Amino acid sequence: MKVVVLCSGGMDSVTALFWARQQHTVVAALSFDYGAKHNHREIPFAAAQAKIVGTKHSVIPLGFIGEYFQSDLLKSGGEIPEGHYAAENMKSTVVPFRNGIMLAVAGGLAESVGAEGLVIAAHGGDHAIYPDCREDFMKAMGDALRLGSYAGIQLLRPFIAMDKAQIVTEGTRLGVDFSQTWSCYKGGAIHCGKCGTCVERREAFLQAGVSDPTIYEATPALPERPIL
Repeated sequence: MKVVVLCSGGMDSVTALFWARQQHTVVAALSFDYGAKHNHREIPFAAAQAKIVGTKHSVIPLGFIGEYFQSDLLKSGGEIPEGHYAAENMKSTVVPFRNGIMLAVAGGLAESVGAEGLVIAAHGGDHAIYPDCREDFMKAMGDALRLGSYAGIQLLRPFIAMDKAQIVTEGTRLGVDFSQTWSCYKGGAIHCGKCGTCVERREAFLQAGVSDPTIYEATPALPERPIL
C-alpha cells in the first residue's frame, strides 16, 4: 500500500516511518509547523529521517493554531510544565483537536499524491491526557477518512496498543537512531530532561532496557506515575 506517514521528528513518529518503510511504500513523510515551542527543533529531524528512508518530506504550515488556540505547548502559551507525563498539570500542553486537524489535512494530501493510507504513531501511553490519541477517536477519524475520500484512505495506527517502551524496542529492531529524534517540549538547544515528554522519553528507554543516547540538561530522579 502507498502511505503517507505523519512524522513530527519525535521518537514515536520516526519509528512509525521506519515501520512503514518495511511494511508499505512510503510516498511522503509529513510534518506540521503549527506554532509549537519545539517545532523548530523537531522538524529538521523529520526531514533528515525522511531522507534516510528515501522519501519526500513535506511541511505544512498551520499557523492559525498558534494564533488562535490555547495551549502551553504553543509559543503563544505559558511555561511548559515539568513532572510525569501523565500528571494532571500536563493537560496544559494539549493542543485542542490537534490530531483531528492534522489527520484531515493529511487525508487530503494522501489522496492528492495517490496514497491509500495514512500512518500515525499514536500509542497507548498517550491515552492518559490526549483525547485525540485514543482508539475510539482514531477509529472515528479512520471512518471519516475512508468514507470521505474516493481512495478510501485507511488510517493505520500500528502502535495504538503499545506503550513507549515497546516503541523503543520496535525502533531498535528497525534500526532507528534515536539520538536523531526530538522530544523536549521546551525546544531548547538540548533536551531539558524534566518536562513531561523528556520524562516519558527517559522512562521508556529505562523500561525497554535500551541505552538512552539522548543528551539532557538534567536527569533528576524520575517522578512516580500518578494514580489516575
